[in-house]
Amino acid sequence: MTHPSSDGLTDFIPAERIQELLDRAPATPAEVREILAKSLAKRRLELAEMAALLSVSDPALQEELFAAACTLKKTVYGNRIVLFAPLYIGNKCTNSCVYCGFRAENRQVVRRTLSDDELRAEVLALIAKGHKRIVIDYGEHPDYSAEVIAHAVETIYATKAGNGEIRRVNVNCAPLDVEGYRLMKAVGIGTYQIFQETYHRPSYAAMHPRGDKADFLWRLYGQDRAMEGGCDDVGLGALFGLYDWRFEALALLAHAIHLEEAFGVGPHTFSFPRIKDASNRALDPAYAVSDEEFARLIAILRLAVPYTGMILTAREPAALRRRLLAFGCSQIDAGSRIELGGYSEASAEQDLDKEQFRLGDCRPLDEVVGELLEAGEIPSWCTACYRRGRTGEHFMEFAIPGFIKRFCTPNALLTLQEYLSDYGSPALREKGAAVIAAELAKLPEDAGKSELLARLAAIEQGQRDLNF
Repeated sequence: MTHPSSDGLTDFIPAERIQELLDRAPATPAEVREILAKSLAKRRLELAEMAALLSVSDPALQEELFAAACTLKKTVYGNRIVLFAPLYIGNKCTNSCVYCGFRAENRQVVRRTLSDDELRAEVLALIAKGHKRIVIDYGEHPDYSAEVIAHAVETIYATKAGNGEIRRVNVNCAPLDVEGYRLMKAVGIGTYQIFQETYHRPSYAAMHPRGDKADFLWRLYGQDRAMEGGCDDVGLGALFGLYDWRFEALALLAHAIHLEEAFGVGPHTFSFPRIKDASNRALDPAYAVSDEEFARLIAILRLAVPYTGMILTAREPAALRRRLLAFGCSQIDAGSRIELGGYSEASAEQDLDKEQFRLGDCRPLDEVVGELLEAGEIPSWCTACYRRGRTGEHFMEFAIPGFIKRFCTPNALLTLQEYLSDYGSPALREKGAAVIAAELAKLPEDAGKSELLARLAAIEQGQRDLNF
């Protein structure tokens, strides 16, 4: 990675325009309903339309907004929930982010970088639980170059045990230069995620006083360089609690629009974590987002960009996650540990001096899977689109019209059958069989269903990694 330089770059986030929209009078019910109709037609909203939804304060109209988000989520994604786990590999950091436990000035945090053997032990521990998808995390430090990250990705993919393997490695690390992203593409990563943290430049400067991350524009253009380097699945995110959540939501949409205009395809995912307690944190959030505001944020993001995946993390407590899934989230992490070595050396209690922040949902994967099954959801570990080349613009060809369900539901059922066969308890297998039967009953009696039934039977006989 070359040293960050934002020379020649211009800020494409229209901050003044966003503030003007937020200062306008609330939208009328008729205007809101017209916008909801556009969302339900699976068309991306413009900034003014999203701002209109953000202006809704009437409880009855708010319920209409929530209902539309629920309907849209089911229409585009069905009732599947994709599961993954975070894997922290190194927490050295040269940045001074005042909200983060990894910041360079924090002498309390236990610094560590996993060796290859330690990394393999972590992967084997994840595989033993049934995980197929992970996101790797590093601090931002010169030791964590593109070559180092690429080597870790190759090590993860090469680590297998029995029927278990990691099939998709997403990356949540410092922004790279174009050559660094080309290397990420070459080793077969999934999505490259970069959180801008806050799109409000004065707040960004206050939150990131030192380190490479202090360069707002270098970070802002990270996804552009990823696209130029061939990584066509990129993730956007903001850390909610650093500034007005409504501003951040509109800025996320503005960033998505920029990518569409520049590259013909928007982001693969949105992430929207809230600030949580961290080791020796130097920030008392002045813009804390309440649970109700958080629910509104998620619903409005779903309505604004209907075809983009939305990630709800284990930062949030289990009860709140149960409620928010319906409003538009399509991916969650489960069985998560965020301390270095946390899967293979797991302890009973969280230790903030070994973690970036405090988790709110520490339940094991099988418990989360069981709860999803009881709710009639399909737990999914699908990686078919990524591995069959349905990424970037090709993914959107399917996703934007909502046709992705033709692939997602069958592939979700196949990965669920794998999980039940390899890792499920008798009780979990019974719950899973009921969900699979219910989903099969919804499918038309055609060649596609016949092929799905044949593949489900083949998995029960020992075959693996079957997908459409």
